Amino acid sequence: MKAVVYEAFSAPPQIQHLPDPTPETHGVVVKVMATGVCRSDWHGWMGHDPDIRLPHVPGHELAGIVEAVGKDVTQWRVGDRVTVPFVGGCGSCPECYSGNHQVCDSQFQPGFTHWGSFAQYVGIHHADINLVALPETLDFATAASLGCRFVTSFRAVVDQGKASAGQWVAVHGCGGVGLSAIMIANAVGANVVAIDISEDKLELARELGAVASVNASEVASVAEAVIEITRGGAHVSLDALGHPATCFNSISNLRKRGKHVQVGLMPADHSTPAIPMSKVIAHELEILGSHGMQAHRYGAMLEMIQTGKLSPEKLVGQRIDLEQSIEVLTSMDRFQGVGVTVVTEF
Repeated sequence: MKAVVYEAFSAPPQIQHLPDPTPETHGVVVKVMATGVCRSDWHGWMGHDPDIRLPHVPGHELAGIVEAVGKDVTQWRVGDRVTVPFVGGCGSCPECYSGNHQVCDSQFQPGFTHWGSFAQYVGIHHADINLVALPETLDFATAASLGCRFVTSFRAVVDQGKASAGQWVAVHGCGGVGLSAIMIANAVGANVVAIDISEDKLELARELGAVASVNASEVASVAEAVIEITRGGAHVSLDALGHPATCFNSISNLRKRGKHVQVGLMPADHSTPAIPMSKVIAHELEILGSHGMQAHRYGAMLEMIQTGKLSPEKLVGQRIDLEQSIEVLTSMDRFQGVGVTVVTEF
């Protein structure tokens, strides 16, 4: 198979031809029809993820067709249209038994713990609990865009933040994660304030349902601006970027008993940010994380897509081929482009 491979962290990836994967007894091989290019892939390439072993094939937002099936798999057949969460469960640890596969003690992450989807084929472990069937009406590029950013945002807004109609939700950072969160929060009836430094991204945020926006480069205090707009602070606030400044602002702009949800990754030098703990205590704030979403929770999200309440296809930006993914991957720290870039030609 053709795949993108890097043999050293931060070194230029290359297109190589590798042996096709074979399925584990509990797994399947998926023919990749589309895969998103995500900032998490950039973090992996930079060496920020301790699970990665070199040489490595990145890619974790994928959709495709089942190509081969392991002998112990009972739920899937060759030809099935599928996607997969970027965090998969083992099915046999206490977290999986409780239904929380997204924090599995022995989690499987294509593109991190194992070779990923910047390739023509990818192996998926524990297929019976980790694969998700795709509706025929959902195209592969849109389905691939769900796998990390959209589902993480869905869990952040709906399951962790428990945002509801009439509440104020602040979203710090309007990349793929933030724009997904804005669409989802708007769909559940919340009032969304979008925060970014790019007017192009803020314009798209407003098109996707944000009722107000703050350009962080043009105000003295982001938190004060959000508190003024929301008349007291956000009920739920997300750091969708992953930076000490956006994390601090997200917590600071909450109203009493509000919820901060950390969605953006904060590795390396950013892993221990300062937070306003005195406000956390005095206002009884909640600080939560969102780490993917279980396969068994996809049904609610897919129903909202099927009925038109969510339109993730609006987030799909540039469609590229596998060769072009190398430049996009290695430049993700520059936050170029709007929406989700998806590889659709292999």
